[in-house]
Amino acid sequence: MTRSMFAVLCAAFVCGASGSSFAGPKLDDWATVKNDRHGFAIAYPVDVFEQKSAPTTDEGRVLISKDGKAKLLVGAFENADHNSLQDYRQFLLDEQYAGADIDYAPVKKRWFVLSGTRNGQMFYERVSFTCGGKLINSWAMVYPADERKTYDRVVDAVARTYMPGAGRSGACD
Repeated sequence: MTRSMFAVLCAAFVCGASGSSFAGPKLDDWATVKNDRHGFAIAYPVDVFEQKSAPTTDEGRVLISKDGKAKLLVGAFENADHNSLQDYRQFLLDEQYAGADIDYAPVKKRWFVLSGTRNGQMFYERVSFTCGGKLINSWAMVYPADERKTYDRVVDAVARTYMPGAGRSGACD
């Protein structure tokens, strides 16, 4: 999955998801997405998200909430364009989140988060550069802004499970 393909996929979900009430999620039963090729792992509550169709690539997954209003996207891909962390962050701000109200955006040496609101949708995206910047790992959750209180709990819980990858063996192979 190229960065532009991942960005377009995320953009479609930022613009496309809508809706209203969703009862508080149960965060008791979890499943884990593990990627053998890139080595990342992330867990999600099965009472909230499910995979509606078989993945078409081994570079990522799209999970959809049971009510169809929220999306969880996770993936990794080679940094074929040799972007720096700052360049890729700016790309996302310009192309993916143009016009968004960013309310949380920490930047560290090897990762950053972009979180905010756009078109009535909340988004939280965590991007990690691994293998000396050769691999970009990313996960994003998009959900209705009017259900922020509910889904923010899910974002926090999912974030604690995320492990960016460094290839099949963990040695950037």
